[in-house]
Amino acid sequence: MTEKTSTFVVTHAEAESAVVRDVETAQVHTLGSNPGLEVHDVLEATVAPEPPMEVTWEVIDVADRRTIELVDSDLEPTTHEKELAAEADLGDLVQEERAGTGEIHVFSVPEGEVEPAAQDVLADEETISRAARLEAVRVEVRRSADDGVLSVRYLPD
Repeated sequence: MTEKTSTFVVTHAEAESAVVRDVETAQVHTLGSNPGLEVHDVLEATVAPEPPMEVTWEVIDVADRRTIELVDSDLEPTTHEKELAAEADLGDLVQEERAGTGEIHVFSVPEGEVEPAAQDVLADEETISRAARLEAVRVEVRRSADDGVLSVRYLPD
């Protein structure tokens, strides 16, 4: 195996080891040591297999490191987000680029399912991976049970 440079999300971290996942390929790499990483850290890094058996990996270079903040907001989706959801079929996802960087994902959710859907988004590892791919540092989840709308905002700051 050879070294690999990519964007990685830390999915598991202990004092002696960590697990990182490539946000583009979903390939998982178990690190033989933990260079101070915490769950949900995002690394622009190079990893390489550790000799002699090349079963575990090591971080050999870190170009950037950031943490993605997950925010369970008490704010409602914006009027624009509610309009997007109103145009979508129930259960459909509407994606819209934000001015500059980031994205907004809006879901039209069945009555009574808004809160469970919000908790699913907050608990899903893919939410962090998507934020890393979008170069976001903050993910804000808003909801309106009355309107059946869930919005996930991937924000650059």
